[in-house]
Amino acid sequence: MRNLVYYIACTADGFIAREDGSFDFFPMNGGHLPYIIEEYPETIPGHLQEMLGAKAINKHFDTVVMGRHTYEVGSLAGFTNPYPQLRQYVVSSRMTESPDPAVQLVTHDPVDLVRKLKQESGLDIWLCGGANLAGALFPEINELILKVNPVVLGSGMPLFRGINEPTMLELTAHKTFVGGVAIHHYRVIHS
Repeated sequence: MRNLVYYIACTADGFIAREDGSFDFFPMNGGHLPYIIEEYPETIPGHLQEMLGAKAINKHFDTVVMGRHTYEVGSLAGFTNPYPQLRQYVVSSRMTESPDPAVQLVTHDPVDLVRKLKQESGLDIWLCGGANLAGALFPEINELILKVNPVVLGSGMPLFRGINEPTMLELTAHKTFVGGVAIHHYRVIHS
């Protein structure tokens, strides 16, 4: 069975973006970038792969699930097919149709979608963001990969919205980089 992996950048105080969705405060240099390009090339948007020297191979994921706000970061800039190397799903109750034939719009319960995707063969499923979708899918998340950036934001979009009970995590891997970014891998221990 495939895993749902929430792979996302966050600040040291647990925010993934400002409330308006902007994330220009994340450092765009440092020792972590070559690692991400090499280890997670499929998470680099298609329009940036050649410029960053990312190889168009899928090492960990073959499917991405994202919320409308996350999708709109690229689509509002004209990139309606952000991850052509992956099967793409956008979960939204407000969108009425997908702006790109390569992107499947999901207007129903995302938990049902993820449970069906987990039953398929293939690589893992990447939960790209955002906070509301991560909260809704929390019971289905098997692993967190947090790219913790050396920034304190103070307020903004948290990693999760709607989580009310503590859940234990098991640290399975950890790597730090020049520039201060640390990548933590956690297994989610659902009781």
